[in-house]
Amino acid sequence: MPADAIIFYGRTKAQGLKQDHMTFPFVLKACSSIPAIREGQWIHAHALKLGCVSDLFISNTLIHLYSSCKDLESAWQVFDEMMVRDLVSWNSIICGFRKDHRFREVLDIFEAMCAEQVKADEVTMVNVISSCTHLGEWEMVETIIKYVEENCVEIDLYLGNTLIGYYGRRGFVGSAQKVFDEMKDKNIMTMNAMIAAFAKVGNLVAAKIMFDRIPRKDLVSWSSMITGYSQANHFSEALALFRQMQKDEVKADEIVMVSLLSACTHLASIDIGKSIHGYIRKNGIEMDVFLGNSLIDMYSKCGCINEAYAVFGQMVEKDAMTWNSIILGLATNGYADAALQLFSDMSRGEQRPDDTTYLGVLIACVHSGLVDEGLGYFDSMRIHGVEPQMKHYGCVVDLLGRAGELGKAFELIEKMPMKPDSVVWRALLGACKVHGNVNLAEYANKMLSGLDPCNAGNYVLLSNAYATAGRWNDAMMMRDMMVMVDLQKNPGCSLIETSRSRCSNSGAS
Repeated sequence: MPADAIIFYGRTKAQGLKQDHMTFPFVLKACSSIPAIREGQWIHAHALKLGCVSDLFISNTLIHLYSSCKDLESAWQVFDEMMVRDLVSWNSIICGFRKDHRFREVLDIFEAMCAEQVKADEVTMVNVISSCTHLGEWEMVETIIKYVEENCVEIDLYLGNTLIGYYGRRGFVGSAQKVFDEMKDKNIMTMNAMIAAFAKVGNLVAAKIMFDRIPRKDLVSWSSMITGYSQANHFSEALALFRQMQKDEVKADEIVMVSLLSACTHLASIDIGKSIHGYIRKNGIEMDVFLGNSLIDMYSKCGCINEAYAVFGQMVEKDAMTWNSIILGLATNGYADAALQLFSDMSRGEQRPDDTTYLGVLIACVHSGLVDEGLGYFDSMRIHGVEPQMKHYGCVVDLLGRAGELGKAFELIEKMPMKPDSVVWRALLGACKVHGNVNLAEYANKMLSGLDPCNAGNYVLLSNAYATAGRWNDAMMMRDMMVMVDLQKNPGCSLIETSRSRCSNSGAS
């Protein structure tokens, strides 16, 4: 046992027995494995008194000790004072800095190592490539891969897994497959990395084949496959795989939960979404900011705003997306007052409103007919350093149009700093239909014919505008024109659960 080794060393020292260059590495390794920084410092001091620190083996063990105890300053001091260094010395200090997430220093040390013409091995490469990946230094990774090839560095299990992980993250699935095929030894990490690589490029067939080859799948295996399905919009498959994961009694984590909630959101499946929320609570899965945001988004888009609001209130950590999700959710579900109150709360806090926040605020104003308030928020955007985008102009045009302020809506379109898109013109056309402004409707339709000529909805809106104004012949002419150009309006549809209603929407307070 490591602790016994330290105690035995203390007894031998107390008895006056002489320690040598073989004793110190043994007991220092024991200190590293516990780790025991104070005992290691005491032994280091004793080695200094006996003049043993100049021994290469002892110095390397000291670097490992201090790195294991996250005392990188002491580790670097030992390394820096070494008169002679070998590959183990360099690998020990590089590994220490990489484990402490000091990736930039790892690359600096590696460059110094190359300058001293010390040939790297697979251990060096794993740490350096991993550091490059975290920093996004893709060009340097390519240089290091060339180094591996030119210096015939052995691609062992760990380096192979690291390379596959890098290639997978970059979407270079062919290169990942080549490394996989050349590896003599493979483990579950290797196969998981290949699943992630295939999923990254959307090759879910190959990912599932690799997944099925794993005899005893771990959490990463399931997570990679479920996430792959969800990101590729194969939502039903993601949920089905989770049910299989439960049968295999593998406990999910927050990453799996986020992917599943995304699937429920897109399928508008509130039943399954609530069961997943129950799974989170039952299994004590940490409610981090990403998982909380996913729950808010799922509940909001399924129309269960009270549940979304409850999750928001329970979250300890909130980021800008948290606030934006609940504000948008409240706005789109008709709770304008609550959305605007949260916007006010957010403005007074640490998180600053961004373009998405203002979109939610403007949508709230549109749905509640708050024209003056909406214009005030729109005018204040630039004051708070947020430049209005097309979507914001579209909301304001919709806001003015619904209120019958068609002239102001058209004036705003003419003053836009960017060319209006089809959404903006369609919002104006829809308002013209409601208020029977045929002349402006015809102009909006003319603009739409150049931007989105194949959209049957444009013709329907203009036809309805004619009908509202009592111009029935023109209305029928537009309908006939749709037939002539073979345009057909897609029927509207909604996704609902037909068995039982699960949402309590009495209002968010």
